[in-house]
Amino acid sequence: MARFFDTLDKLYTRFFFRRSGRPKGIALTVAMLLMMGFAGFGQVSLPRIFSDHMVLQRDQAIPVWGWAAPREKVTVTWKDETYTVKAGKDGAWRVDLPKGPAGGPFELTVAGKKQKILFRDVLVGEVWICSGQSNMEWRLSNVNNADAEVAAAKYPMIRLITLPHVTEPSPVKDFPRGEWQVCTPQTADPFSAVGYFFGRKLFQELNVPIGLINTNWGGTEVETWISEDSIRQIPVFAKELEATQQMDFEKMNADRKARLEAALNQAGPVENIPKGSMARWEGPDLDASKWGKMTLPKLWEQAGLEGLNGVVWFRFELDLPANAAGQSASLSLGPIDDSDITWLNGREVGRTDNKYNEPRLYKISGGVLKAGKNVIAVRVEDYQGGGGLYGDPQAMYLETGGKSYPLAGEWRYRISPVDFQVETAAMNPNNRVSLLFNSMINPLIPYALQGAIWYQGESNAGRAYQYRRIFPMMIRDWRSRWGREMPFYWVQLANFMAPKDPPAASEWAELREAQSMTLSLPNTGQALAIDIGEAADIHPRNKQDVGLRLALLALNRTYGKKDVVDSGPALKNVEFKGREVVLTFDNAEGMHARGRYGYPKGFTIAGVDQVFHWAPARIDGNRIIVWHPDVASPKAVRYAWADNPDDANVYNGAGLPMGPFRTDLWLGVTWGRE
Repeated sequence: MARFFDTLDKLYTRFFFRRSGRPKGIALTVAMLLMMGFAGFGQVSLPRIFSDHMVLQRDQAIPVWGWAAPREKVTVTWKDETYTVKAGKDGAWRVDLPKGPAGGPFELTVAGKKQKILFRDVLVGEVWICSGQSNMEWRLSNVNNADAEVAAAKYPMIRLITLPHVTEPSPVKDFPRGEWQVCTPQTADPFSAVGYFFGRKLFQELNVPIGLINTNWGGTEVETWISEDSIRQIPVFAKELEATQQMDFEKMNADRKARLEAALNQAGPVENIPKGSMARWEGPDLDASKWGKMTLPKLWEQAGLEGLNGVVWFRFELDLPANAAGQSASLSLGPIDDSDITWLNGREVGRTDNKYNEPRLYKISGGVLKAGKNVIAVRVEDYQGGGGLYGDPQAMYLETGGKSYPLAGEWRYRISPVDFQVETAAMNPNNRVSLLFNSMINPLIPYALQGAIWYQGESNAGRAYQYRRIFPMMIRDWRSRWGREMPFYWVQLANFMAPKDPPAASEWAELREAQSMTLSLPNTGQALAIDIGEAADIHPRNKQDVGLRLALLALNRTYGKKDVVDSGPALKNVEFKGREVVLTFDNAEGMHARGRYGYPKGFTIAGVDQVFHWAPARIDGNRIIVWHPDVASPKAVRYAWADNPDDANVYNGAGLPMGPFRTDLWLGVTWGRE
């Protein structure tokens, strides 16, 4: 019997969670039977959000739900109390446990006619969703002071769960893998850094168990996180939904898989490589004459490998003169998405993990280079978005003896069969709306939780005016699904890209404005990152302050700690007085300008001509006065209105920055974009 259910479990994973579209035929039958716990055998089951080590939300009714045989009696035992429910005709059942205080560990038991499931080490405390794109996904091991932070992540009262990256064309009830884990250096290492720092601060202040649900996907747009019922209210997305309903996902998937499997085998059959091992194709004497050819730098999706997730090897032969033999050298490959191991003449010369936009520059010690043929081998691993060697051709070179040898051009490549994956055609999360709501939010509903933190917006910056509508739509959508106006706190986009002079229009400034406008929704808050970004990296390494500032919002607004200051100076009023503009601020106690000069920077001012000038400013209590000698009759003032306002320097006494703002309503560069 156990073997039979193991087979069913494999079918469940293959058919119900496959990424090719709605289950059909026998797949639909299997999926329905499994959702009901397979009526013939009375198997009671729960979604994977329930597991050992989970945290249940305190002071709220706690839904516990799952599937069983139709009309089967299900018994839930919690804190020595028993609750009984009968499954419906479809096999679905639900019990709402009474609300209670923080505590634990407890045990939760769910029993059907022939099966009992026991969950151990269950805590009751505060549960938060941590969601968004790559800056929320950014793992703890890649932050500032990462080694020390990871080593210190020993919090048995903090529990972590990460949902896998899965897309679905329609809402599903569960996710294919994942379970709650106790926070240790090993489990915290790959977890969301922002989520971890947020949860750590809450635990330190509240001293109750903290549960963090990590559900995010780098590079994603906000519309993929919104349900179809909501997003179809916007005409452009309604048309997209209609078009995708006509797509034959089965055929698209089959075609893509066939193309990639042909590329996988283009150099002939590969040896059987054990799971967890890797191909060894770095040797200088390896015959790569039958490998494919690819002109680099270029993402492999742009070179015929669209939809490939996994490992691709690249090889390049370089002829060097006799006087280069044995010399030290520098090998520059430009950025590689995401991870690489690089060899020269069979010797490993460098490796980089999970840094998709960091240029690879490896030092070559003496004794590696040879006269004549030299072989560079690069193993590239990528499971999300674009993959491969990309960037500026001038950044690919080998330098030795004062001479540079270009490496851009034709390379040989071969796909490794280990962990070879095919991304579902048209099912990239940004290819169609609602895909991640279906697969990475819907399976969590109605799990009891306190609220959500969110870090996203970079991928929507080019459509900032549209974001004004769809970001609050997502918040309302989630709240309606959980049936409560849960707290929702987000991170405003950090400063990024090269500073510009003179003042210029900015998509990122307009996206930040759209985020700020969403504060009109009740029970929301915004943590600023305008002062901790990095010009050359969209992923700032300082995630400690991001998590802290989100936690300050929760401590003040959700947990009632009114002595906690949770935001910087915020514009309250503007007065135009002749040549001067007088700005009045809330949250301005101790307002000051950082820096050795001691005066505010980052302000611009404009007259009716809408031409902005960098403006002098002075602080007067909770006011800032702005002017410019060439603007006799000012009509608008802006602060930190740029992709990277690196000179913005106004803070309050709590050390929190003043956020970007403008006093005008002039149309921006993203107006009308959909």
